[in-house]
Amino acid sequence: MAKKTKKVAPSPGNVRADRVAAKQRALQQVIDREDGARGNVEKPKTVVQAGVRPQPSRMPAQHLAKPGKEADLALAPRFEAPGYQGSEKLQGMKAIVTGADSGIGRAVAVLFAREGADVAIFYLNEHKDARETARWVEREGREAILVPGDVCDPAFCNRAVKRIARRFGHIDVLVNNAGFQLHAGSLEDISDAHLQLTLQTNIAGYLHMARAALPHMQAGASIVNCGSVTGLFGSPKLIDYSTSKGAVHAFTKALAANLLDRGIRVNAVAPGPVWTPFNPADKPADEVAEFGKDSAMKRPAQPEELSPAFVFLASPVTASYINGIVLPVMGGPRG
Repeated sequence: MAKKTKKVAPSPGNVRADRVAAKQRALQQVIDREDGARGNVEKPKTVVQAGVRPQPSRMPAQHLAKPGKEADLALAPRFEAPGYQGSEKLQGMKAIVTGADSGIGRAVAVLFAREGADVAIFYLNEHKDARETARWVEREGREAILVPGDVCDPAFCNRAVKRIARRFGHIDVLVNNAGFQLHAGSLEDISDAHLQLTLQTNIAGYLHMARAALPHMQAGASIVNCGSVTGLFGSPKLIDYSTSKGAVHAFTKALAANLLDRGIRVNAVAPGPVWTPFNPADKPADEVAEFGKDSAMKRPAQPEELSPAFVFLASPVTASYINGIVLPVMGGPRG
């Protein structure tokens, strides 16, 4: 014979629980009605503009040959930051910026100069772009030195940094920004040569440059590394690149702890999508036209929207107590 289910005896606690459940259902019914009234209509995905001037939201369908030249872009990246007023945050300092011929590196070099720093512009072989960066640094009244070469080569890094240290007398800021990115549909599609170029540029290059610069840096100096949103969240078609940028973030934290007693700070900026030659020199033209539309602001950033973060982390005026952080600059949280 089946046992009868015992009824729960009424109690003040049970009555309260029943009331809470009823309240939850009532609230749910209100939202259900609102959902039904809206149907499946989505809110329009509007481009967000939050700066001092509207930024471009439509990217050209353009593909560039590597390493990618800024002068060849149909839509010129904005690096000038006309609304940014310098206030001597880097006055009298000497800086090295790698990958400074274009993109984020150019924008950083220009703002560093506006804040009072002389800048050594390290780049691969994009001579025309590098000369344009130097012209803008000099327009700010500061010295610009062009240094072409490959950061994958430790001998180049040692030789070039020593030359700059002799010229400048010392080094106050190193910005590691030079990088290599090439998409692949799967891990099996990444050849050994592809993998090694990614790792040697994006990880070993940062270590080579930091190791070469440190003997010429004193307390108050800083290193700012360029990480990436892909190093935080990954990217399915940029497996090796995402891996390298995750390593950059770890390198930043480890070196920051290592150099703490020497008074040399190390931080990183992790950009989201930014309009530079980097992506048009990687993606097919049709994908470049869609670049940045999946970001929180539905558009890519312009380099001038990234460069103030590098100034902030580099300057002992603004960031003397900030060490070992990875600062995301990606337009908002990922949905």
